[in-house]
Amino acid sequence: MNMEFRRKLPIPMETKRMYPLTPALEATVSEGIAALRRAVSGEDERMLLIVGPCSADNEDSVLEYLSRLAALRERVAERLLLVPRVFTEKPRSSGDGYMGLLHQPDPCALPDLFQGIIATRQMHMRCVRESGFVCADELLYPDNYKYVDDLLGYLTVGARSVEDQQHRLTASAADCPVGMKNPTSGALDAMLNAIRAAQLPHDFIYRGWEGRSGGNPYAHAVLRGYTDRDGTLRPNYDADTLLRLADSYAASGLRNPAVVVDCSHANSGKDPLRQETVARDVLDSRRRYPALRRLLRGFMLESYLLDGCQQPGGGVYGQSITDPCLGWEKTERLILRIAEEI
Repeated sequence: MNMEFRRKLPIPMETKRMYPLTPALEATVSEGIAALRRAVSGEDERMLLIVGPCSADNEDSVLEYLSRLAALRERVAERLLLVPRVFTEKPRSSGDGYMGLLHQPDPCALPDLFQGIIATRQMHMRCVRESGFVCADELLYPDNYKYVDDLLGYLTVGARSVEDQQHRLTASAADCPVGMKNPTSGALDAMLNAIRAAQLPHDFIYRGWEGRSGGNPYAHAVLRGYTDRDGTLRPNYDADTLLRLADSYAASGLRNPAVVVDCSHANSGKDPLRQETVARDVLDSRRRYPALRRLLRGFMLESYLLDGCQQPGGGVYGQSITDPCLGWEKTERLILRIAEEI
């Protein structure tokens, strides 16, 4: 095997013993997951708003962002359930570039996965403890999920991972809701197959164990746009696509039909300023078509303290080092507008 094995890493149980949750943190996470389940199922009619940086690259700026989000929480609490994005693992289309906090706790230094595991767990612990939020992260490497599974309230399976069997099976074992994104091709049937797989129980090998998952009835759809055959980014938040998804859900027998619209990525053409247009267009479709009132359960936004992005090591505090994000002032206005228009 063409690989240098550098060191044996601690297993998740050992890491959790080094950095344990207090009873208060455990209660916050448990209550947060329960609230998110109610939102996905529609028992709670509030919409989800999963919002935050493209990548959680700096603990201090992420916590400052969450403190601002927490201050806004009560103003929108009757209509929105806010869920911070704290994405610590980043997929790279070409295999090159910053791969997230878990790989590089210092974006300007060499990868250090041992320190990355610790940094990831510590950041999520601080987020829960200091803000009272339970956060979202991406299920990019299924084996890594156990390092933080006791801290997360929401998972996403990305467009490049959603057709992978191990991602689907691991999602079926998650306690929290999991948003399954449409693949980069835009194929809705592939996404619905992923949701079905995640909702079913499975026997499979996980971290050297033979296990059986219980199935996750809160796995649901996330529309993020797609890339056509010419490599052009195309949106899929239009009313026709949403109605087609509603019909497919109705014929599928899947539990808790729900869709979250990702306002960034291909839906915005990777222009963070277009996220408001996406959200408002979807809300307009929801008003015009009764079938979408129950199906649409929320939005995802990419947002940080400052507009735009920079290269790793750029030195601008609170600005993304991956995809460009919407700055805080614009984000706050957008969240308040979404709350008003629901």
